[in-house]
Amino acid sequence: MTVSGFTFNAFSENTYVLHDGTGQCVIIDPGCYEPAEQQALQRFIAEQGLQVVLLLNTHCHIDHVLGNQFVLDTYQVPFLIHEADAGTLRSVSAYAPSYGFARYNPAEPTGFLTPDQPVQFGNTELEVRFAPGHAPGHVVFYHAPTGVVIGGDVLFQGSIGRTDLPGGDYATLISSIHSQLLTLHDDTVVYPGHGPATTVGAERRSNPFLN
Repeated sequence: MTVSGFTFNAFSENTYVLHDGTGQCVIIDPGCYEPAEQQALQRFIAEQGLQVVLLLNTHCHIDHVLGNQFVLDTYQVPFLIHEADAGTLRSVSAYAPSYGFARYNPAEPTGFLTPDQPVQFGNTELEVRFAPGHAPGHVVFYHAPTGVVIGGDVLFQGSIGRTDLPGGDYATLISSIHSQLLTLHDDTVVYPGHGPATTVGAERRSNPFLN
């Protein structure tokens, strides 16, 4: 499995395309809002000859969902979130204009993610791990064979997700990090929702929030 990343919108949000040798791919957290951002994502998929088969959100804060409807309009694929974040997704329409996103086009999920149901595309299987605290329905996606986590806004290089937004809770987030991420091998690469990738081991050793 290959992870390809893009940084979109005013929040510098990381959007990921996961693809394997079959040519199938999934798009995770499309933050593309401006036409140039949408075109960059679409151009990459076309140039790589990829077939989009699924849209996933780690969680549904505004910066991670701005491109959801664009992806659905372009590729007509299933769209999955954790059910506990459905309210988070629905609330975006109310505050998007005040953040400067007057053209936000809301999308409705076609189904829900559960930790006991892996996500599959091509020859790839992703484990769904429930990791609330930053958002009530936050999940991360773990690919054991390559030691990769698509982590959303749970754990960052030297930091953690904020917990002062509706549905956030600091103790819950710390518990999620310890149970869902720090139980993985030190070499596991974490691709976060913002900023550079890191590893479980690096954060275990030096992240000030985890000591």
